[in-house]
Amino acid sequence: MTDQAPADAQPADAQPLVVTTDDAGITTIRFNRPETLNALSKEVALGLLDALRTAQTDGSRAIVLTGGDRAFSSGADLQAKRDSAQTGSILTEINQIMVLLRDSAVPTIAAVSGAAAGVGCSLALACDYVIMNEKSFLMLAFTKIGLMPDGGASALVAASAGRHRAMRMALTAERVYGERAFEWGLASELVSEQTPLERAAEVAASFAAGPPLSLAATRRAVNAETLGTLQNVLDRETVGQGMLLSSEDYVEGTTAFREKRAATFTGR
Repeated sequence: MTDQAPADAQPADAQPLVVTTDDAGITTIRFNRPETLNALSKEVALGLLDALRTAQTDGSRAIVLTGGDRAFSSGADLQAKRDSAQTGSILTEINQIMVLLRDSAVPTIAAVSGAAAGVGCSLALACDYVIMNEKSFLMLAFTKIGLMPDGGASALVAASAGRHRAMRMALTAERVYGERAFEWGLASELVSEQTPLERAAEVAASFAAGPPLSLAATRRAVNAETLGTLQNVLDRETVGQGMLLSSEDYVEGTTAFREKRAATFTGR
């Protein structure tokens, strides 16, 4: 197994994103910010984008995206969201990641343990194959802090679960745990005897041993039909999110979140 981090990088346990590729060509990308439940910072978004791009040309035969036991990813961290109100950088990078996941020539697998919330939910659903267990959950928590879904969530959830279930998740911010996620079509498999990552390794090995041209053509065909308008969705979300990030409701929502109290929204 090879580690793609540069020689002078931090030890793997200290890196916010750990990328490895084994001899079978399986690239595993692991979020490693447990103190934030693997929230996406600008550094992580840039690292993920680079890792996904590299996997398109380095001989990788499958990509596994995963986090830790407590969280796959809790979404973009609040500081990254605040910075986006000024620069738009994190949303730009996230949108590039989503398009790359859709268009990847290499099959992608999400091994979801714990929370996949906000853009973490988008990242999981943008993968070709989603593996969950009964304790893992998907959540669109945006309205809790006065925002709207981004990272393509408004298309990704609807493409898998349908309009009304997408509306339910987006408007209520409820947690959709593994069993229900599987029933709704948001997960490819629900595992109980293995961890999601263990099962993902098996699926990745199957993809890695499969016909790469055939797999690439198959995923392109399915994604063209179901996610062909993803770029338009991302553009629309970016405009809407930009307006909401400058609203008083967003300030109140994030303040209430930090203070662990119910928010009082005014529509301003």
